[in-house]
Amino acid sequence: MDLKARALEVHQRLLDFYGYPEWRNPLPPLDELVSTILSQNTNDVNRDVAFDALKAKFPSWEMVRDADPEAVKDAIRPAGLANQKGPRIQTVLKLITAQRGDLNLEFLQGYSREEAREWLLQFKGVGPKTAAIVLQFSLDKPAFPVDTHVHRITGRIGLLPEKMSADKTHELMEELLPSETYYAAHLNIIRLGREICQARSPKCPECPLQDICDYRAAHPEI
Repeated sequence: MDLKARALEVHQRLLDFYGYPEWRNPLPPLDELVSTILSQNTNDVNRDVAFDALKAKFPSWEMVRDADPEAVKDAIRPAGLANQKGPRIQTVLKLITAQRGDLNLEFLQGYSREEAREWLLQFKGVGPKTAAIVLQFSLDKPAFPVDTHVHRITGRIGLLPEKMSADKTHELMEELLPSETYYAAHLNIIRLGREICQARSPKCPECPLQDICDYRAAHPEI
């Protein structure tokens, strides 16, 4: 089975196993950008607590941009790394204002996927995963975000060359799968990583992919 066929088989089996996933309602692209910066190196619960606290304390992104840096850090502390994420968010907001004159990313709807991706990647702290999340979930432009679960599982299955970085994995997964599958495949792989294919103690006997997985073939004792 070649890699594209295996990737499609992974997608179809997870659809059969989990069904079609439904994520939360889409956020405006600027909200999604800030939320995703907050999500770095933390879990969804802590990200959401920090995001909601930030929005409650500062009702507009202009107020976040212009706020005392310590007040922003305090609001987002539940997400961790507040001393990094606070200045990063304020710097991004200031740079967007300088370039566009206001704080709104809806204009990216008029860009091609690659133009929008490159525009987002210009900001320090906005990497391929963050850009892909904004593209896929807020701008409805096909992109395949790769987080720690996706990187681990695609590596274990055997879709990735050995030691391929997460950043490079974005490009590969977008080549292996049709764009219309990105949304469901991304979310279902993450669910598999949280519930079955965990980092330390994978539950291989429960996995719907075990007969097409290189990791399972190398660890039949699990």
